[in-house]
Amino acid sequence: MAQVRALLAAEGEAAAAALAPARPVRAAVNQVLASGEAVLADGDELAFFPPVTGG
Repeated sequence: MAQVRALLAAEGEAAAAALAPARPVRAAVNQVLASGEAVLADGDELAFFPPVTGG
């Protein structure tokens, strides 16, 4: 999954800022939270969740 994150980050400045390695971005594979070392299979759904604040 880290390779996909890096590939997407290379798409432009906004993506690079949002997906920078130092950013605490969570990810899910097939709607289950996953670590950066998760291995993706053909047909898997990958979602990235940026940090959010609330009150």
